[in-house]
Amino acid sequence: MPSTTHDAITAALATGPAGSRAPTGFSADAARASTAAAFADRVDDIDAGRLDFPLPGGGRTAARFRALTAVAADDLCVARLVEGHVDATAILAELDGPQAGAGERWGVWAAEPPGEGLTATRTDQGWTLNGLKPYCSGAHSCTHALVTATEGEDRRLFAVATADPGCRPVPGTWRALGMAGSDTPDVRFDGVHAVAVGGVREYLTRPGFQHGGIGVAACWYGGALAVAEALRTAAGRREDVLTDAHMGAVDMRLHAAGTVLAQAAVEIDLDPDDTGGTARLRSLRTRAFVESVCADVLTHVGRATGAGPLCRDERHARTAADLTVYIRQHHAERNLAELGGLVARKEHS
Repeated sequence: MPSTTHDAITAALATGPAGSRAPTGFSADAARASTAAAFADRVDDIDAGRLDFPLPGGGRTAARFRALTAVAADDLCVARLVEGHVDATAILAELDGPQAGAGERWGVWAAEPPGEGLTATRTDQGWTLNGLKPYCSGAHSCTHALVTATEGEDRRLFAVATADPGCRPVPGTWRALGMAGSDTPDVRFDGVHAVAVGGVREYLTRPGFQHGGIGVAACWYGGALAVAEALRTAAGRREDVLTDAHMGAVDMRLHAAGTVLAQAAVEIDLDPDDTGGTARLRSLRTRAFVESVCADVLTHVGRATGAGPLCRDERHARTAADLTVYIRQHHAERNLAELGGLVARKEHS
């Protein structure tokens, strides 16, 4: 018997009424498996030419962004993995790395939060990686990954095969509900063989780093389009001035975000090598604007439709939760402060 009222309540919540088991409901494992299967299907489509993601800066960047938006509007977790795969292939092309083979599913694991991190060591047999890499999307479904690691004071990019026995996802390190299917745990590296891609810090200094960041914003935009469907459906059922006002506010923002992404694509194609030095400014502006649009869409849709879609429409509820997590790849005020500093002092640099 539980010894306290608190213990009794806890036990009742765990077992449900009359000793029954608590409902299983959402399953993170099922979400991860479903996303992995869809990711593999999308990569097969890419390999077969049924799905096209032109390289950024080659004259068809707008088509690349539209393709990312379309995948994200269907499923944000799948889009997170697809975006990583096509970003990896663009990085390999830009830095003259190994070419991705048919059937290979690549990720880009480049998060650098405080903590243990990943170190690279050069040996007679090549490079080896040791340590902990956090936020590795597709950890169980990617066959290969591009990962950042430090060698002394230098940071480099490396290609690894995830089948290496020293490459192991850490159980229990991805407990998210939003973006649960993206499978983004920490990964432990113990003597993992690696191939250097590009030179020291070249992963960060190359123009494509900024172009790729806008590709992520194209995915956020797709998620916002999907979230807005609940409001569009509600507004179409009956005329209501408040619902229509929310719909107008959402439409205005989505139209502006799409226009900003299209303009960014034009500018990238005009100067793919960033000879004008505007790529970072463009990336900061575009990502910040699209992130703010996504946040506004989530707010307007929620205020207009109430709890109903979040409680009774599984697709909408999951998309809203996924988008809330996904846009946190934007570093909020830190990115805005960097943008403000660039704008305020660019004439004096």
